[in-house]
Amino acid sequence: MTSQHTSTLHSLFGFSSFRTGQQEVVDSLLNQRSALAIFPTGSGKSLCYQFVATQLPHLTLVVSPLLALMKDQLAFLHSKGIAAASIDSTLTPEQNKQVMSDIRSGQCKILMVSVERFKNERFRQFIASVEVSMLVIDEAHCISEWGHNFRPDYLKLPAYQQDLNIPLVLLLTATATKQVKQDMARRFAIADEDIVQTGFYRPNLNLNVLPVSEAQKNQALLQTLSAQSGAGIVYVTLQHTAEQVARYLQQNGFAASAYHAGLDGELRQTIQQDFMQNRLQVVVATIAFGMGIDKSDIRFVVHYDLPKSIENYSQEIGRGGRDGEPANCTVLANLDGLVTIENFVYGDTPDLPSIQKVLSDIASHSADNADTSPYRWETQLNSLSTLSNIRQLPLKTLLVQLELARVIRPLFSYFAEYKYRFITDKTAILGQFSAERRDFLNAVFTHTDMKKTWGQVNFDSIFEHYGAERARVLKALEYLHAQQHIEVVTRLMTDVYEVNPPALRAPDLPQTLARYFADNEHKEVKRIAALVRFFELDSCLNFNLSAYFDDTQAPQQCGHCSVCQGKVARLSYSSPIPMPDSNGVSTAMKALNAHLKDKYDGPLTESMYCRFLTAMAMPLFARLKIKQVTGYGSCEHCRYADVKAMVKSLMPAQS
Repeated sequence: MTSQHTSTLHSLFGFSSFRTGQQEVVDSLLNQRSALAIFPTGSGKSLCYQFVATQLPHLTLVVSPLLALMKDQLAFLHSKGIAAASIDSTLTPEQNKQVMSDIRSGQCKILMVSVERFKNERFRQFIASVEVSMLVIDEAHCISEWGHNFRPDYLKLPAYQQDLNIPLVLLLTATATKQVKQDMARRFAIADEDIVQTGFYRPNLNLNVLPVSEAQKNQALLQTLSAQSGAGIVYVTLQHTAEQVARYLQQNGFAASAYHAGLDGELRQTIQQDFMQNRLQVVVATIAFGMGIDKSDIRFVVHYDLPKSIENYSQEIGRGGRDGEPANCTVLANLDGLVTIENFVYGDTPDLPSIQKVLSDIASHSADNADTSPYRWETQLNSLSTLSNIRQLPLKTLLVQLELARVIRPLFSYFAEYKYRFITDKTAILGQFSAERRDFLNAVFTHTDMKKTWGQVNFDSIFEHYGAERARVLKALEYLHAQQHIEVVTRLMTDVYEVNPPALRAPDLPQTLARYFADNEHKEVKRIAALVRFFELDSCLNFNLSAYFDDTQAPQQCGHCSVCQGKVARLSYSSPIPMPDSNGVSTAMKALNAHLKDKYDGPLTESMYCRFLTAMAMPLFARLKIKQVTGYGSCEHCRYADVKAMVKSLMPAQS
């Protein structure tokens, strides 16, 4: 590293030298080579892009999965005097306009967005009009289908990089197995020598697995927390558990609060602030909490319920002890929570009839079923989810699979509703332009369906009467919006795809897609089994955790985990898992049939019955108020596989 870089690092960030791994990543990027950085949580991954961004000529675009994560990083950058911004749902139109203006002028060096922002027609128009030096993908394991937190929209990022002609990519993650690491690098053509992985092992984390029955769990939690000093997090699986446990801790003298996605955004912000300022000692949280928390002195992390996977576990304990001081990580472990975790996996798997509904909708947009030439299919995720009865996340995955199978090809997305209102008088606006532009804008204004103050743009009518393409109209509206002559609002995101009819009609397509989801389901269930095996190991937990993430440098015996201290865990069920009752299931199925008789004309499938009995969410259930039907959730504590077998045996009798 040159002395110039050292002085820049010191003057900008106040650090005298780079940490392990950071310099290699920075060198790769400044030599115009894309890189993948795999550092443990809290080891300074973000500094790699923050430093390099100040040395590059144009914008650095950062894709981050969580708003809280963006806000924390922005606060840090601003504290160092580095111009950075985000474009997100919390911005007012004025703030949005200011950010775009700062980027265009080159004043803003770093822009943070979520991956979903790329679907926004206005954003894509804007980002294509500025030069981008580097694309940074935080939590990059989300791009791998082998990863624990696969997000289908991340699969589009390599294509976005090519479309926007971005020369450099930096992938950042703390949790990547060997398979995930190779998958990520392959997708962005990152060379082996530009993959920088520092040791996974963190010597200040004390890992403890404490076998405890459900009845004793609250008492064990009190004992665990009473032995701790400082602040920490207690992780649970369900929102209502977070509320119950937080109440219990409050009653026992702890400054505790529940935190989950069901809470109002402002309240979540207050809880985060109180935790950061040590006004709260304990946050009882679902996994919604932690990713955006940059608190270095978390002294304990307790898993009240089993985590979802080894990857989730490592990510959650990684929030402890980022200041290098000891942090105690304890799992209050039994097998009771397995049913809930497994049922979540099954609940996300679309069944064959639902998949066929999506394929039928695509086919119905063709002018001629015998035609083999491509045609366009337009869809809105919300309405497609309702039509197919597939939840939105698995539905996105299904659409990505159809893309990969070359059945559909994304063309663009647009807002079905594009509305504006005048801030400046219409005549005054027209008076500012030369003849052709005045005529064009007049056509736009004339072919807008005005209702009182707001008008909806009729793009088809503008094209028919004036010949102006949608893109030109959008550019004009965005210009007038930026000049504060009009205010623009958009809604109803519509995705437009090109359909390949021969691929759509492939006879085995529905079965291939159903098999893909079944394989995924199997993979996730295996991941849960691996988690239980890990907690029951009779050799060092830290060594095995590091090996899982392809780090062979950890000591074979850390000396500070429960196994090294002679406590090998054996996990059990607090009480036997109930089996579904044949009469109860039959009665519930009849009740569901009766409730849906005049409200739903499709067939009731095996998975619909199963999800009804195990209280799993489905779009149809919310729409038709299924929760009120007798028998809903009556098998919530049973294994999904057992419920499925019971439903299967009773299905003929229900027809």
